[in-house]
Amino acid sequence: MKTLERLVADKLLKIKAIKLQPANPFTWASGWKSPIYCDNRKMLSYPSMRNFIKLELARIIVEKYEMANAVAGVATGAIATGAMVADLLGLPFVYIRSTPKDHGLENLIEGELKPDSKVVIIEDLISTGGSSLKAVNAVRNFGCEVAGMLAIFTYGFPVSEQAFKKAKVSLVTLSNYDAVIEEAVRTHYIDASEITILQQWRKDPAHWEPEL
Repeated sequence: MKTLERLVADKLLKIKAIKLQPANPFTWASGWKSPIYCDNRKMLSYPSMRNFIKLELARIIVEKYEMANAVAGVATGAIATGAMVADLLGLPFVYIRSTPKDHGLENLIEGELKPDSKVVIIEDLISTGGSSLKAVNAVRNFGCEVAGMLAIFTYGFPVSEQAFKKAKVSLVTLSNYDAVIEEAVRTHYIDASEITILQQWRKDPAHWEPEL
């Protein structure tokens, strides 16, 4: 039987929410060259997939963060997913902007979050962890406790793992980079010879250059 990590990886690869191109790398908005591209928002277009993700995230909250009494989604990628999970659990939902609005109430957190709430934050993707931990700080600065963070996928960068540890944030992800590579090899999406390239990239993604 497949582990949850590999099952989710297989599903994300099949709907092309995750793409691997070791021989023809992508360029991220940061300027980094990368053999992988991830857009988990694509799963929202597949009813069975989004229902599966919603159920698994809700299950983890019930099992691991039973004290949580609110759900927050990180804008924009996790707003829809977070709202679905909150609806299933019957919990209040808010979403967290990357920056405050530049007009009106200048909100950073949209919705009604009561002080002292115990919040589970939903993310779609963990990369360096910077934007995710900004969301954590926003909730904490509002006077609430972050019970933990859930995400669909993580690249597993050492820098992000260290950042979450330093911030004392519990992070659980449905799938990860290693699981994606394993499923990609199993299904012949990539050749086993390309594993080394994928592993080298993750060690130092900011300075990785594809072989010409």
